[in-house]
Amino acid sequence: MAEQRVFDDLKWRLQKKSQSEGFDDMRICRPWDVPKVPEELKQFLQKGYHGQMDWLAERSHWRSDPSALWPEARSVIMLAQSYAPLYDPMSIVGECDKAAISVYARNKDYHDIVKKRLKVIAGWLIAEAGGNVKVFVDTAPVPEKPLGHAAGLGWQGKHTNLVSRKLGNWFFIGSVFTTLEIPEDLAENDHCGKCKKCLMACPTDAFPAPYQLDARRCISYLTIEHKGPVVPELREKLGNRIYGCDDCLAACPWNKFAQDAREVRYHARDDLMAPHLADLVVLNDTEFRQKFSGSPIKRIGRDRFVRNVLYAMGNSGQRSLHQYAQNLCGDPDPVVAEAARWAVGKLTDGI
Repeated sequence: MAEQRVFDDLKWRLQKKSQSEGFDDMRICRPWDVPKVPEELKQFLQKGYHGQMDWLAERSHWRSDPSALWPEARSVIMLAQSYAPLYDPMSIVGECDKAAISVYARNKDYHDIVKKRLKVIAGWLIAEAGGNVKVFVDTAPVPEKPLGHAAGLGWQGKHTNLVSRKLGNWFFIGSVFTTLEIPEDLAENDHCGKCKKCLMACPTDAFPAPYQLDARRCISYLTIEHKGPVVPELREKLGNRIYGCDDCLAACPWNKFAQDAREVRYHARDDLMAPHLADLVVLNDTEFRQKFSGSPIKRIGRDRFVRNVLYAMGNSGQRSLHQYAQNLCGDPDPVVAEAARWAVGKLTDGI
């Protein structure tokens, strides 16, 4: 009983520490509390829903079983940090001569911010109670959303993202694995009910069924992960979305409980709120790297970024953008050149 009281007190102090470091919620589960993940991941991969994301298959053993990633771990501390926007994220979608960038990518890269804070939490935990720790943010083969569900941060909604009754679905998650056995929380129940607003909001019908995502049709996947040309059928549905997509997230009614992001580095940069397509398509590699230094957008590179901008131009119907696309028809990158020719064709039809 005395040992239990010690760990109960540690958990309470850990919650206070996480709040002081800017996290909006903290819950705990065991690494083995996600028994459905192996079969769900197997089905996802067998159906080819992962598209070109071969790393999902290559690391499926670890992603299926967090305890296999680090067998000594006994607790997983799941933390959430809000990035809820102060504005309507969908207002930009109707401005066809401007670019829509996903809310999370309109300023600094959350991976860097969250990971630094996780390391502070991990260091504090070692100093207070000993044990060993490992921290993860998105890039490691960790099923973070199922673990978040198991820990009680929220539930995986019909759009497959975590939804919280406290934070809506605008929040980042990170995890601290530890060898300490800290008291766990109860898993969250599913509160989606009969609502299908997120599924109906998807421009590309990327959800074959509730709680299933075919990434090959997802705009976030197409604009970020997909290499090479996007098939014409889907590029026409991208609209002016050039990096990511917020449609299913923005549609969730639980966002009425969302807390505005306290971290100012998540607040949108003025130049990324509604950038003009004409200003983005002319960026060369050096200019692209300078503009997006410290941004998650930087990782897709200039060529894929400009490809996306050209698709948005082709969808814009704006005759004033015709020459910009024409100028890139001979681009050294064949994918960019093909996108430029497609955009020219689309815009020529309207001339």
